[in-house]
Amino acid sequence: MSTPMIGQNSPLARLRTRTRDSVSTAPKSSKRTAPKQLSAREREILAIVLEKPMDYMDSEEFRHSRAEKRIYSKDEIQQPDVTWYRPLMDDLLPNRGGGSRQGKSILLSGQQERILFLKFNYARHRIRMIQEKLGNARPDLKKGREILKWYEIANRYRQQIAETNLALVLAMAKRTRMSEVDFADLVSEGNMALLRAVDKFDCERGFKFSTYACRAILKAFSRHGMKFSKYRQRFPTDFDPALEKSDYLETLRALHVEESAAEVRHIVISNEADLTEVERTVIHHRFGIEAEEDHSSLTLEQVGQIIGVTKERVRQIQNKALQKIREALNEASRDHLPVSEN
Repeated sequence: MSTPMIGQNSPLARLRTRTRDSVSTAPKSSKRTAPKQLSAREREILAIVLEKPMDYMDSEEFRHSRAEKRIYSKDEIQQPDVTWYRPLMDDLLPNRGGGSRQGKSILLSGQQERILFLKFNYARHRIRMIQEKLGNARPDLKKGREILKWYEIANRYRQQIAETNLALVLAMAKRTRMSEVDFADLVSEGNMALLRAVDKFDCERGFKFSTYACRAILKAFSRHGMKFSKYRQRFPTDFDPALEKSDYLETLRALHVEESAAEVRHIVISNEADLTEVERTVIHHRFGIEAEEDHSSLTLEQVGQIIGVTKERVRQIQNKALQKIREALNEASRDHLPVSEN
């Protein structure tokens, strides 16, 4: 059964490998001929795995002569359905309202958890054994593929354990009262703490994983809250993009408008556009232009009542007068242009 996706940008999804086996027991040799060389992606993963010794939780089961068969022959645990995670996260964000949890949750028994953790840690144990045999030497093709095989198995069970316990993160996040911390950031910290708890949990001690994971998640929330508080003390003012933006263009535009309005006022008052008396009257009342002060403008209908014509006729007179003013402005602009000398 294929594992449901939980979202391309979630921390758990980023930890998935490009390929995932669907076998229920330890991988068996494939009949297909393997490539003679590792791909670029495989070499990259192999380099990451070999950077440091693989950490794992030891168990007496690993020292049995048939440990691999004994561990991976145990019944497979049902994969969790986490399709509810992304919609629920969207609903729990601020101003989105509450959401209802959908999907089938799985409550594992202590024995089922032990089976999953044995399979997970045995795969990492096998990687550690190969690392110790290699020492500082580089692995050949066969050893490289064996390391990649066990690394893929370990990641698969790590992901299954984490996805089975995703609800713990949301439950702890809702219980934690940190109004100054964004809820999505809190859940992200909780997801990373959950993954670290999977790596460090020792199933041989007889405790439930949820007990250990909840404490780890709450400690992660506390550390995140302290870090955020120190940041707020150092930078008490929120970043305001408006303060970083220059108002030069707005100032220049306002100055240009002001100068243009003064030029138009001068043209109308001095009648450099050769306006008729009616046109000057219409412009004066429509735009409130006077030598000393501005008056509020009148509507077309109101101006029509003053000069005794319809508002449509006022519009025609206004448009003709504005055209004359525009031509006078263009003429004045040409007069102020510098003359080039040949």
